[in-house]
Amino acid sequence: MYKIIADMHTHTLASTHAYSTLTEMVDAARDKGLYAIAVTDHARKMPGSPREWYFGSLYQIPLMYHDVKTVMGIEANVVDFNGSLDIEYDDYKNLDWVVASIHEIPGIELDNPTVEKTTNLWLNVAKNPLVNVIAHSGSPRYEYDYEKVIPEFGRNHKLVEINSHTFDVRAANVPYCKIIAETCMKYNVPIIVNSDAHFQTEIGNVQKALELLESINFPEELIVNSSVERLNDYLDKFSRIKENRKN
Repeated sequence: MYKIIADMHTHTLASTHAYSTLTEMVDAARDKGLYAIAVTDHARKMPGSPREWYFGSLYQIPLMYHDVKTVMGIEANVVDFNGSLDIEYDDYKNLDWVVASIHEIPGIELDNPTVEKTTNLWLNVAKNPLVNVIAHSGSPRYEYDYEKVIPEFGRNHKLVEINSHTFDVRAANVPYCKIIAETCMKYNVPIIVNSDAHFQTEIGNVQKALELLESINFPEELIVNSSVERLNDYLDKFSRIKENRKN
């Protein structure tokens, strides 16, 4: 069984459909022996998402908080088939970490998807230097050309997420998640395994995702958050922690 040392996609009550404070989430990570956590509350197109001052004040959070490396980020929505994200410039200035994902929510123009259109969407996201993680991209409605896109994720240093929450709330996606993981393995593209926790008890709960990876003998060295050294190497090279928080 792989060991996961960080949970890099989580939500606090600032997202309003999650139910724990930042401190409760960090303490849960510490109590479960995790080295790091990323707090990635939803960007503004998500109903109930935090408002302007929230993301503009993230610099106040200590990088090491209650003995846990606390990465402050955002889960941004892909808002059109050009791969645009709903991140305001003033928000981005204070973000350490950006997770990009598709959600079916009002105000987002992703009607009548095709494999071709969704492939173009993700190819453009791959080129976006803001983005660190491609989150829960296994939706059958938004299927894309994995053979074409996943190597581009790798070339552009995007981590492909295997999202354990998917196994509970998006069961139709699971076969596609397996294909995505197999394609990452084929092209030597690093992945990240996250809980997408919306409550403190869910932190680090990634068992189902790990079972999928074990079933295909996925190489541990391609799981960035299975090692403190691998995670820190990625953070040092591709996150904005050093620009935002010096402590």
